[in-house]
Amino acid sequence: MTDYSRLPTRNAKGAVYVVVETSKGMGAKCKFDPELNGFSYGRPLPAGVTYPFDWGFIPSTCGADGDALDALVLHSAACTPGTIIPCKVVAVLDVSQTENGATFRNDRYILRPFTAAGVDDVKLTKTLKAKLEQFFLDAVKLTPKKLKFLGWRTSAEALRRINASHKAWLKLQKK
Repeated sequence: MTDYSRLPTRNAKGAVYVVVETSKGMGAKCKFDPELNGFSYGRPLPAGVTYPFDWGFIPSTCGADGDALDALVLHSAACTPGTIIPCKVVAVLDVSQTENGATFRNDRYILRPFTAAGVDDVKLTKTLKAKLEQFFLDAVKLTPKKLKFLGWRTSAEALRRINASHKAWLKLQKK
């Protein structure tokens, strides 16, 4: 089985890979478990809350929380957990998360599938940004997590951070 956490961050064409953990429409959070080398059930979302798009992580990265960077893929399809989607970076939502008395950054990277046709079936509008922020709040409502949004940043800033987090992951691998 593939160790999804060790896949390349980008491909030769510059696309950033996202590994889907939780499919669009699911009412439960799934996550990659490196010990099992598979996807496991994380927790249910509050009643009536479902993922608006595919959710996962950018492999071979390390965020401020010690995990791979969180990623949401804007597209109308729903892929199964384990699907690897080559993507174009759209933006990043800066998030401060407090959990068990500790506060740390846990930003949300927003991407869209990278296709030869360049089809962009979902646009990140001001309205969609507001809906995504509400989803992120609703998704953690029954957990000890508290989120504070610090603003949206450009695709260039998001890509700079992805590259930096890949370098941080590489340093951890050498230890």
